[in-house]
Amino acid sequence: MATGSFQAQPLWSSGPVPGEIYNFPASKPASDARSHTLYPSTSGTTVLGLQYDGGVMIAADTLGSYGSLARFRNIKRLFKVTDKAVLACSGDIADYQFIKEVIEQKVRDDECGGYTRVLNAGALHCWLTRVLYNRRSRFDPLWLECVVAGYKDDKPFLGYVDKIGTAFEAKEVATGYGLHLAIPMMREAREKKPNMSRDDARKSIEECLKVLYYRDCRAFYKYQLADVTPEGVTILDDIDMKKETNWNIAHHIRGYE
Repeated sequence: MATGSFQAQPLWSSGPVPGEIYNFPASKPASDARSHTLYPSTSGTTVLGLQYDGGVMIAADTLGSYGSLARFRNIKRLFKVTDKAVLACSGDIADYQFIKEVIEQKVRDDECGGYTRVLNAGALHCWLTRVLYNRRSRFDPLWLECVVAGYKDDKPFLGYVDKIGTAFEAKEVATGYGLHLAIPMMREAREKKPNMSRDDARKSIEECLKVLYYRDCRAFYKYQLADVTPEGVTILDDIDMKKETNWNIAHHIRGYE
């Protein structure tokens, strides 16, 4: 029997070598590994989006939770991208601030380049899908659930993208705990009024936010509301619903202390 060391060959060019640890090409080497976004420290909760007859409305509260601590109470998680697009995110606040800066720079580059076509909600939604899937494929995800509202081809648009690139369009969208509580409420409101008006949409969103404030320990009573119409974007900041809530029966609840 021949003696001596045997050097295994890669299974294919630049591929894995049998019996050795394989470094995926798109991943970072172990010495440069980072795990900041794998464990978000400060996070935001539900974002709600609802289409109505002639526009789109989205809302998000202003709380940044440090674990279970209501640490930051004036965090803006909703911003105007262009006159045809608004973005709101739940998840890691640091990742939201990062993607916000990238998008704002993208819009400035378009303006400086003299592009006449304005970035609309459909294009932003498609771009976010590619970016978030790319980061997920590099094992360095942006820990976000994004809601994009606005217009695409002069029609109302409402879309969702999450941290692994899952994306869809719908007339009612929610992230976080709102997926379980708010979506059924908004769908019921649409069943009652198929041609939902702006006032109907706002009433439905406010009712959902109130229920989330009651039930979600990461929710807050102050929120932002954006209304996107063909005329442009209107954002209302620091809306306070604390006076509209009623906690008279709270002392009857036991077992959750």
